[in-house]
This record gives sequence, structure tokens and C-alpha cells, in this order.
Amino acid sequence: MAALLLAACSGQQDKPDFDSIKDSGPKVPVDMLAAPEPTPVREPIGKAGNKSPYKVNGVTYRVRGNVKGYKERGHASWYGTKFHGRRTANGEVYNMYAMSAAHKTLPLPSYAKVTNLENGRSVIVRVNDRGPFVPGRIIDLSYTAAQKLGYLNKGVARVEVEAFDPDSLPAAGETLAVEKDVSAREALAQDASFKLPDNTYLQVGAYSSANQANSVRAQLAAELDYPVSVSPVERGGKRYYRVRIGPIAQQRALVAARETVEQKRLGQPQVVYE
Repeated sequence: MAALLLAACSGQQDKPDFDSIKDSGPKVPVDMLAAPEPTPVREPIGKAGNKSPYKVNGVTYRVRGNVKGYKERGHASWYGTKFHGRRTANGEVYNMYAMSAAHKTLPLPSYAKVTNLENGRSVIVRVNDRGPFVPGRIIDLSYTAAQKLGYLNKGVARVEVEAFDPDSLPAAGETLAVEKDVSAREALAQDASFKLPDNTYLQVGAYSSANQANSVRAQLAAELDYPVSVSPVERGGKRYYRVRIGPIAQQRALVAARETVEQKRLGQPQVVYE
């Protein structure tokens, strides 16, 4: 929570140091074991997120032009609240409750089967993001996918990743026999299917001045249809005033609220659970 205070001792809102924010799952664990898995289909490969080669931290990566026969073993990690509601590499919105993943070289989007070699569990994920850029890790799974594979608490697991050859898959929407793909993109369109925990908020900032906090609250309230509150908190012997939007019940509503705040240049809100 300290990283999310965005303390502004001078009365001006400080920009958060995104790298310093610790990633985690929701404050109150959500049971997602019954979440449906996407059905692999052949989707168009777009330009977004597929630039090749590309460089991260001085390392050059090349997106695979052909994934047929791709199978690799290594360690999987997972990512959650730090990126929840933010754009993925291919321009979609990351939803930690969807069955998605990040990979360094598979084209976006792709589908892959991931097997936890430590317990034999397998899941199917839709790859729509880039990463993890950590030595020894080959894939980053969503909160839900990691929970279904049984390594949330451990953080990492040894896995096998096997890509689906798109040439062997039906085209998206080609046949009614293809089950509905519950991806991050559809999660935004299906409010009832992806209800957020009851304690989900967007924190716009924390201010040392009550007057500034109330001014920001008033601006937000004029732009949004969701409750906006100011709440004091003591940290390090100082009092700050947090401005929060919510609670927000649906994933699509959360994304819409965040985009409104950013478009109006009222801040860069972070998802918090209280």
C-alpha cells in the first residue's frame, strides 16, 4: 500500500514509480478454479506487439513466424494486480481473471497448452502479451491460470509450454461448434461473467493537502458515474488524503473509469483492494 500512496509532500501529486509497485493477487483471494478455458481458434496476427526483432534490457528477441512444433520446458511465473486493467502488448486490456499469458516470442495472439510438471495439471491459455523478461522464465500466466495450475503461493513452477499450430485450428467464428473464447477481450464485454471482487477500487492519488484531494474528487465526480471518496491515512507520522473511485463491480466498468481519468489528465489510477 505504501507504493500506492503517491505521497505529495509539496502539495503536488507525485507520479508513481511503477517499477517499485509490488505485484500480487487480489487482497481477498478469489476462487477461479471453475473459470472456463479458451477454445483455440485461428486469429489474425496484428502489427501490435509483433514487431520483430525487438530489444528489452539489452536482449534482442525475434517473434516466431511459425509455431508448429514449438514445445519448451522452463519456469513459469504469474502477474496480477500491478498490470490488471492495463494494456497488453497487443493493445488489449490485461485481465488477471482471464485465462491469458505473456510470452517473449510467440506471435500475438496465440494459444498454448501449459502443463505444470510438478503436479501434472494442464491449462489452455491465450497469449496476448510480452514477457517475462527474467532469466530462466519462459511464460507469465494470469492470476487465474496460475491458480488452476496450483502455483499461486509458490510464485513459480516448472512447466512445459506447447503452442497450437494455427493452421490446424478453425478460424474464429468459422463454426458454431467452436465454443466461445473467454479471453480478456470478451471478458470486458461480458460483465456478468467477470465480476470483480466487492472491494475493488481505483486509487487516483494520495495528497498531503485535504483541499487538493477534495478538488480532485470534485473533478472526478463531475466526469464519472461512480462514487468518488477522500479518505485520510497515516503513514510515517504524516497524514495523506487518498482519492478513490469505487467500489467498482465489473471489469468493463473499471477499464472505462480508468480510461476516462487518463483521457481527462486527472491522474494515472492504480487498482487497489480494500
